[in-house]
Amino acid sequence: MDDDIEAARAHQRAKVYDELVDIATRLQLLVRLKNGVDPHVGSALHAVRFAVTMLCSTTPDSPPPGYRHDSEYLLGLAAQWREAALKISEFAVEPPALRLVGDTTPPA
Repeated sequence: MDDDIEAARAHQRAKVYDELVDIATRLQLLVRLKNGVDPHVGSALHAVRFAVTMLCSTTPDSPPPGYRHDSEYLLGLAAQWREAALKISEFAVEPPALRLVGDTTPPA
């Protein structure tokens, strides 16, 4: 009975691992399509890659994810993209310049 439960857990971990690797691949495609300037997608990408890294060691029969996957590196990247997404750091995308509109005639 315990062997069946452990086999079911291992199967589910491997399935989740594969699904997360697939999600990371799709997010990476989104980053490329936006030329890497979407901090929300980047934040999600690194969060998913971090989750993959956490499962990597518990799914020994699964292939490595195909990118640098040590947890310290990915945690640093996730922190940078989180700060950019929340606009709280030097990594934040510059907001557009505001201008006051009073006179509606175009400048000469």
